[in-house]
Amino acid sequence: MGRVRQTDIARAAGVSQATVSVVLGGNRTGVRLAESTRLRVLEAARQLGYADPLGKRAAHTGLFGICAAGPAFEAHQPVLAGIEAEAAALGKDLIMFTASGRARLADGCLFLGGPVPAELLATGFPVVHIGRLAEPGSRVSWVDADYASASAEVLARLRRAGHRRIRRLRAPAGTLDAATVRGWLDEGATALVVDEAVFAAAHRALRAAGVEVPGDLSLAVLGRPPSGTAGPEISGFEVPWRALGREAVRLLASVVATGAGEHRLLTCPPVAGATIAPLA
Repeated sequence: MGRVRQTDIARAAGVSQATVSVVLGGNRTGVRLAESTRLRVLEAARQLGYADPLGKRAAHTGLFGICAAGPAFEAHQPVLAGIEAEAAALGKDLIMFTASGRARLADGCLFLGGPVPAELLATGFPVVHIGRLAEPGSRVSWVDADYASASAEVLARLRRAGHRRIRRLRAPAGTLDAATVRGWLDEGATALVVDEAVFAAAHRALRAAGVEVPGDLSLAVLGRPPSGTAGPEISGFEVPWRALGREAVRLLASVVATGAGEHRLLTCPPVAGATIAPLA
């Protein structure tokens, strides 16, 4: 079969060529379109192996795009610093998109803090998502930190120190005050493991309860707590934000060059800290 055209997709999907153009263009003009129609067009494009001419014109520009949802640009400065550093090392320029409709002006695009539009996936456009995507059968390449292994190692370290009564505190924390902490101690808890998102609340509750760390209770955080925390350095692990940005750029370069996607997990370096004590 020769090059697939939008007229071929329109025939296969049972719609007009204008509808196909709207769907594959990301519907930037806001045309009212049934979701079932949009999905039918995308599926026909995928089955026919459609390659968008705009994507071809954008090839070899040396541009990598970044598309972020909401305030992600502000919230992920270390990741963006890594992206910038690796792009410079590879001789790539960067362009930021506030919406995905024009992403195909670049050779490929990194997505941060938001979903990857089906319109891009249908055309085989090179995409890398920063953060794990759990959808079964997902064709999107992604890079993420190996939180699961790092968290398991924190718990293993506590067990090696003799702790068996370990309280785990996940976000959202709910009611967390001095009385709650004293209740844990009364129940025999010897260690507390908290998610990074609720560390500040847990730290305040421990101080309000007059608990000495690690004398009264060993403490570990799944991630690194905010800088400037009073007391000894908290045991946990680093999240390699900057390295994530650099690895995402390397992976996107690979996807652009080969068309083959993959998933990559980066190791989270342990932080020994001083808040895990052997159980007497």
